[in-house]
Amino acid sequence: MIEVFALVVVKPGYEEEVYEKLKKIPVVKEIYRVYGEYDIVLRLEVESIEELDRMYENEVRQIPHIEMTETLIASSIGRR
Repeated sequence: MIEVFALVVVKPGYEEEVYEKLKKIPVVKEIYRVYGEYDIVLRLEVESIEELDRMYENEVRQIPHIEMTETLIASSIGRR
């Protein structure tokens, strides 16, 4: 299992709409609206990088009003 964190920037005024769509994606295990440079933080669990690619292509990129994402793949070092 690969653990991934995605940081999402949303067009102002569309945060709730995007949040509701993102939380329906099956690999999303946690989702938070946050303050600061990013608007939403996701914790995802995927079986492979290919699954992550498909999820971005088929689900995240289909959601209007997402301006940018930054993806962080968790290291296995220090994992509990």
